[in-house]
Amino acid sequence: MPALIELENITKTYQTGKLTVEALRGVSFSVSAGAFISIMGPSGSGKSTLMNVLGCLDLPASGSYLLDGQEVAAMSNGQLADLRNRAIGFVFQTFNLLPRLTARQNVELPLIYRGMDDQERARRADAALQAVGLSDRIRHLPTELSGGQQQRVAIARAIVGQPRIILADEPTGNLDTKNGQEIMALFQALNEEQGITIIQVTHDEQMARYANRIIRLRDGLIASDAVVPQPIVTGEGTLK
Repeated sequence: MPALIELENITKTYQTGKLTVEALRGVSFSVSAGAFISIMGPSGSGKSTLMNVLGCLDLPASGSYLLDGQEVAAMSNGQLADLRNRAIGFVFQTFNLLPRLTARQNVELPLIYRGMDDQERARRADAALQAVGLSDRIRHLPTELSGGQQQRVAIARAIVGQPRIILADEPTGNLDTKNGQEIMALFQALNEEQGITIIQVTHDEQMARYANRIIRLRDGLIASDAVVPQPIVTGEGTLK
C-alpha cells in the first residue's frame, strides 16, 4: 500500500533582505495512513516550515510532495484550498477561535466553505463537539470556556469535516500539564478509533511520547527518525 504522505528531498528557502535562509535543506520521509507522529527540534530547525508544506499552505522550492499519490506542486490554488478543506484538519497552539461565535459556530466554519446547509452543519458540529466531550458547551463563547475546553473546540473544528490528517502545531503549548495530557489522550483516541493520521509539532518531550514515532529536525535536516518503544497511554482517550 502506498504511503499517505511521501516527501522526497524537500527544500525551502526564504529571502530576508540580502540574506537567504535555507529553512529545509533536503527533507525526505513517508507517513503511513493511521500514523501518529511528533516532530521536534530547536527554534529555527525548520519545524514550522515543514508543517506549512505538509498542510499545503506553502509549496517547497524543490523536491516532491505526494499526498495520497498526488503531486501537491502540480495542483492549482483552488485544488489546494479544496484539499486543505477536505483532507486536512488544523489545530493551533493559540486555538484560533473567533471570539464572537459560539462553540458550535466555530466548529461549523470549515463546512460553510463546502456550501453545506445549515441543518447538516449544525448536526455535524454537535456530533464533533460531543466526540470531544463538550456537548454541554455548544452555545458557549470562547471567553466562557477554559483553555483546555477551547482546544477541544479547535479539535472538533479540525475533525468536523472528517479529514484523513490532523496537523497540530504545539497543541498543548498554552495548556497546563493536566489539560495537555487530556488533549494528547484525545489525539490518541482519534488516531486509534477513527484512524486519523496525526502529525504534531511539539517542544515537550513528554507530549511527544504520546506518538508512535518522533522525527527530530536540526538546521533544516532530519537529525533522527525513530519509533517510540513505549508510547505513553493514559487509558482516558475514548471518544464520547
